[in-house]
Amino acid sequence: MSLESDPGRRVVSDPLALRALAHPLRLKLCALVGREGSLTAAAAARQLGISQALASHHLRQLAKYGFVEQADAGDNRERPWRITAVSHRFEAAGGSAEAWESVELLDRHFVEQAAAQLEDWQQRRADEDPRWAEHAGVSQSLLYLTVEEFAELKQRWDELVAPLAHRRPAGDAGSRPVDAVPVNLTLVAAPLRPTPSGG
Repeated sequence: MSLESDPGRRVVSDPLALRALAHPLRLKLCALVGREGSLTAAAAARQLGISQALASHHLRQLAKYGFVEQADAGDNRERPWRITAVSHRFEAAGGSAEAWESVELLDRHFVEQAAAQLEDWQQRRADEDPRWAEHAGVSQSLLYLTVEEFAELKQRWDELVAPLAHRRPAGDAGSRPVDAVPVNLTLVAAPLRPTPSGG
């Protein structure tokens, strides 16, 4: 399915949609709009240091493939955008080389983003509420799983995240408590190369 989604989660497998998102500026725009709740092209352009026309063009491309949509405007002059989902999973439908290339680019982008955000957190941790430090950081596990167990683990992860995504709809900054902050949860699940027998 190309863009299978619920209100908080989206599975993206259409090669055209994958390629549309796998663009550095569009990834920045999606992240920025998601963090702000809703944002006009003019405001996004100012924050990213680009022209409003360029921001508008890329937001329209993101909208074409369902990653952002028009949000309610306070007046007729403003045309804010909001994201359509807070969680994404990327799949290479049909296994084409082009689809895999986009999926791999997106996978690397989100892993690198998670590493940068973790480093930023570590640098400012001492200045934040210590309760956040109790739960932030990296948890690592080495598990021996069958394909079926691996699929079950991923499904349970999705089941844990989905209710939290539904509680605070994408683009609805008003539904967030004043003490809520954006938290990046990036699951990296990679089957390892088996070691040679007797190694």
